[in-house]
Amino acid sequence: MTSESIPAGGDPRRLLADARDLARRVRLAQRVTWLPLLVLALVTFGAILVYRFSQPVLSDCQPMADGQVCKAWYRTAQFYWWAALVLAYVVIAGGYLRVARARGLGTRVLPYVLTGVALVVLSAAVSGVWSILDHPYYPDEPPAFVQFLFRLVDPTGAIGLALLVLAWLERRVALLLFALGYLAVVLVPINFGWGVGWGSQWAFAPQLVINGGLLLLGSAGFALAQRLRRPR
Repeated sequence: MTSESIPAGGDPRRLLADARDLARRVRLAQRVTWLPLLVLALVTFGAILVYRFSQPVLSDCQPMADGQVCKAWYRTAQFYWWAALVLAYVVIAGGYLRVARARGLGTRVLPYVLTGVALVVLSAAVSGVWSILDHPYYPDEPPAFVQFLFRLVDPTGAIGLALLVLAWLERRVALLLFALGYLAVVLVPINFGWGVGWGSQWAFAPQLVINGGLLLLGSAGFALAQRLRRPR
């Protein structure tokens, strides 16, 4: 990026407009929105295989009228989410830094990465506290409000919350709308009736396919928009 000298007697309004235009062009050049969406989509799809090929830890099984109900802890899946998301944010930070160096610009990705990692820690802490409380509503389902809060701090919900921070950093309305739409899908689970009768090892697959597919489509859309915006 080059700099030009500006006459001291220049029009202040023109100087302000030029400064704003320069700031806008820098923000556009700093954006690599497709990268975090792609990486997080791959993490989400990877979770499907973890659920499929791991076994939940069952405890406190109680007989019911139509069978039995047990507490289930998907230990392997939870550790996968925490480790994979932290690694994902490291990859995202590295990708942004590499693009920034190639373009001779700075990057503002650090607050997003730190927020993402902090949300992973929060998700792990909530899971730990819940296990210590020993599921106080068991064998009944938790109230709807409690389930909503759990989805919000669940790894899939934490992805959406971190994307809100990225939208603010990039000053990108399209990403804000995407993040809100993603959170709506996560917080109000939609599976279109998929997975009925698939068994416990595939029970998480429909929602994860939808969440990951949405992230993947978003990545493709933002990559295409960035490509079309480049000067010919």
